[in-house]
Amino acid sequence: MKNILVAEDDRSLRDGLVQSMSRSGYKVQVAQSGKEALEKIEKQVYDLVITGYRPDGLDILRKARSTNAGTMVIVTGENGTGAVEAMRSGAFDYVQKPLSLEAIELKIQRAMEHQRLVARLTSMTEPEPDPSNRYGLVGNSPAMREIFKMIDKVASSNATVLIQGETGTGKERVAEAIHRNSPRHDAAFVRMNCASLPDNLLESELFGHEKGAFTGADQMRIGRFEMANDGTLFLDEVGNMSANTQAKVLRAIQNGEFERLGGSRTIKVDVRIVAATNINLETAIKEGRFREDLYYRLNVVTIVMPSLRERPEDIVPLAENFLKNFARELRRRVQGFSPEALKRLQEYRWPGNVRELENSIERAVLMCEGEAIRPVDLTLLDREHTLAMTPQLAVDLLNLEQLEKTALLEALKRSNWVQKEAAKLLGVSSRVMNYKVHKHGITHDRWSKNRN
Repeated sequence: MKNILVAEDDRSLRDGLVQSMSRSGYKVQVAQSGKEALEKIEKQVYDLVITGYRPDGLDILRKARSTNAGTMVIVTGENGTGAVEAMRSGAFDYVQKPLSLEAIELKIQRAMEHQRLVARLTSMTEPEPDPSNRYGLVGNSPAMREIFKMIDKVASSNATVLIQGETGTGKERVAEAIHRNSPRHDAAFVRMNCASLPDNLLESELFGHEKGAFTGADQMRIGRFEMANDGTLFLDEVGNMSANTQAKVLRAIQNGEFERLGGSRTIKVDVRIVAATNINLETAIKEGRFREDLYYRLNVVTIVMPSLRERPEDIVPLAENFLKNFARELRRRVQGFSPEALKRLQEYRWPGNVRELENSIERAVLMCEGEAIRPVDLTLLDREHTLAMTPQLAVDLLNLEQLEKTALLEALKRSNWVQKEAAKLLGVSSRVMNYKVHKHGITHDRWSKNRN
């Protein structure tokens, strides 16, 4: 998942960017000030930084680029006077205000594609010891080797692909791999989570809308189908679309055309569709919740992602890969796992699949005080011993993010909202505490007063 930092000083633009990019599947963080932006860049590597051209804007730009040469930076400004200086300082692009959300979304797409192409050119000079490196997927189990074969078969065609599997198995990664290895790889790969929005907003996101199409539509908006022209559109959680939206998506796929909401002009696009779902669409058809004709249109080729329980050989390679990435991002000197920790990883059944494993390793890297992760750092795994409790408590414990946030809030309340004291209660460093507080968006009036 791409990490983006928004340090834009225009609040309405900042909020719009955060909302739009979060829906697109990016991991977005916000900096309310230049100082906060510099602190965040010091702690974590970002794929993209968006900052205003203000007194500290160039400092943010230079810091992001010096921390990681691969970070793309987009600078926004009230006029064009800062464009030359921003570009000389390493900005990917300079956007002059006033600007539309659609315009900067396209800039973001181009920045991400540029980053991907640079990474691809760099990787062409490096050896590829196994197929997983070609696809951005980790695994050499028989189950994953079958997935690689399927990607090879479908990538070169324009066939619609339906990816099925449990939540957290890596369906989006497979969709990205198909696009990356297809003739469309130089065009955009656009994501849309169909379960993240109510029906009317989902249609606007997919097809766009004209100015005045509905209350609040104060400007024209380009939809995801249009953004993905000549590229690939990934429709995640496709089984959650309403019947009305399903009909419009079917027409767009069949005929390659649609109208924006509130518009009459037919827009033609050339888009490859890759869809994903964790529900049984055949059952949904029988229950009248999914169109049969859309199902057959999507189900030209099916790829079924195995659960992590079906590929135990991949647990350690995945964990080691996550550890390497998080140690670099979080700037921790964690080198590996103790033998006992590896044993715990292999014994656990991972109901949340690869996504749960990734979250667990991120937490372990943060909690680890030495160079090797120990079983005590893998606090997530202690949930196995709680399954004899009430069903509701067991369900609550399986919610990784909520569990962590609840623990943070409880420690903060007990320490009268003093972060340093809360960190002691949790047995973590102040830096880890600060990272987690920002990650979960936890705030308190006392903190804002102290900053004033």
